[in-house]
Amino acid sequence: MKPDDAKLAELEPGLEGAGIVQAGNAGASGTLAERLSPESRLFVGLLDSFGTPPLHFRLWNGESVVTGTGNPVAAMYIANRSTLLKLLVNPELHFGDAYSDGSIEIDGDLVQFLELIYRGLQHPSFFRRLRRLSRWLNRRQPNTLAASRENIHHHYDIGNDFYKLWLDREMVYTCAYFPAPDATLEDAQVAKMDHVCRKLGLRPGETAIEAGCGWGALALHMAARYGVKVTAFNISREQIAYARERARALGIQGRVEFIEDDYRNASGQYDAFVSVGMLEHVGRENYAELGHVIDRILKREGRGFIHSIGRIRPVEMNAWIEKRIFPGACPPTLGELLTILEPMEFSVLDVENLRRHYSLTLQHWLRRFEDSKDAVRAMFDERFVRTWRLYLAGSIAAFNTGDLQLFQVLFARRTSNKVSWTREHLYQR
Repeated sequence: MKPDDAKLAELEPGLEGAGIVQAGNAGASGTLAERLSPESRLFVGLLDSFGTPPLHFRLWNGESVVTGTGNPVAAMYIANRSTLLKLLVNPELHFGDAYSDGSIEIDGDLVQFLELIYRGLQHPSFFRRLRRLSRWLNRRQPNTLAASRENIHHHYDIGNDFYKLWLDREMVYTCAYFPAPDATLEDAQVAKMDHVCRKLGLRPGETAIEAGCGWGALALHMAARYGVKVTAFNISREQIAYARERARALGIQGRVEFIEDDYRNASGQYDAFVSVGMLEHVGRENYAELGHVIDRILKREGRGFIHSIGRIRPVEMNAWIEKRIFPGACPPTLGELLTILEPMEFSVLDVENLRRHYSLTLQHWLRRFEDSKDAVRAMFDERFVRTWRLYLAGSIAAFNTGDLQLFQVLFARRTSNKVSWTREHLYQR
C-alpha cells in the first residue's frame, strides 16, 4: 500500500521539509493563496468540499500541502496534472482509476484514508458543489436479463482460483457472522449459514429455492446439514460448475440442483425462499418483479429471507465500484427493500443489521488478499492487484463509516401462523 521508492523518498521528509504549506480549515485564502500554485489551490478547494480532512498531499511539481487540523492520517502523491484535473471533475470515479494505474499513491493507512473520503462524500459542501454533476456523469445501467448476465460475468467469472486465494474454504463471498470477534473466518462463515437456516426454521424434507447461490456453499449446507431439497439459481457459469462439482464430491447431487439461469425464470412451489448477497445486483427497477417471483413460488405457509448490503438513505453505488468492480450494483435502503414485500402483503418477522460483521469479514479478506498478492499479480497484473486492494479497503471503510449497512430480513405470508414464538432458537448451538 506504499508508494514506490522514488515517490516515497519525496514524501518521507514529512512536515518539516521545505516548501510545505499548511492549509487550515479556512482553505487557501489571502497570503496562503499567494504561496500556492493554481494546481494546489484547486486541490485544496476540492478537499474543502470534503470538509478539509487532515491530509498531506504532494504534487508532481514538488509542492507539498497539509490540509485540515491535527496530524495527517496519510500522505497522498498526485503524479501529474491530468490526474488532478480528472479528480476535480469526477472524484468518485477517477480517484479509483488513478490509484489503480499508479497515478495516485497513498503512504499511510489506506483504510483510514478512505474513511476520511467516505465521510467527506457526505459533507454538505460536496453535495452542494459536486453531487449533481457526479450523478449525471456516473449514471447506472439498468439490470435487464442480458445486462445482468454480463454484469455477473464481469465480477464472478474471473477465475475460481483467484477467489480461492483469499476466501474461506467453503468459498462464501458474503458477510460472515462472528459469534465472537476473535472467531476464525471459516467458523464465522459456517455460523452465518447456520444463522440463516435457523431464521428460516428449515426442517428435513422441506424444499428451498435460492436466488443467486454463489459457489453453492449455502445450498450445500441446507441440503447436507438440514435435510432440505434445494434448487439454486445463478447466472455465473464458473460458479455453477464449481457448485455442481462440490455436490458430486459430497454425494448430495440428488438433494441440490444448481441451475444456470436468471432467478426471474424460476417456477414451482417451495417452503423457503432465500437470497444472500443477490439483491444488490437486482436494481430498484426490478424490485416489483422480484416480489411477484417470490409470491409465485412460495407456498402458503412458506418463509422468505433476504440478506443484502444496504444504505440508510437512497444513494447510488460509488461510481468507481459500480463501473470497475460491480456493474449494475445498487444497495437498497431498508425501506426500498420492503417495497419488494409490501405489495405482495408479506409479513416482516425479523430484521437484523450485521454492518460490523461485514467490516470484520472484509478485514479477513484483505489480509488474505495481501498475503496472496504475488500470486494474484502472476495471474493478472499490478493494476489488478491495486484495483482489488482499493475495492476491499474501500469496502471496509464504507462499513466502518456507516456508508454501507448489511440487512437480514425474514418474512412470511400475512396469514401464516407457522412462525417462531421467540428468537431463542437463533442462538441455540
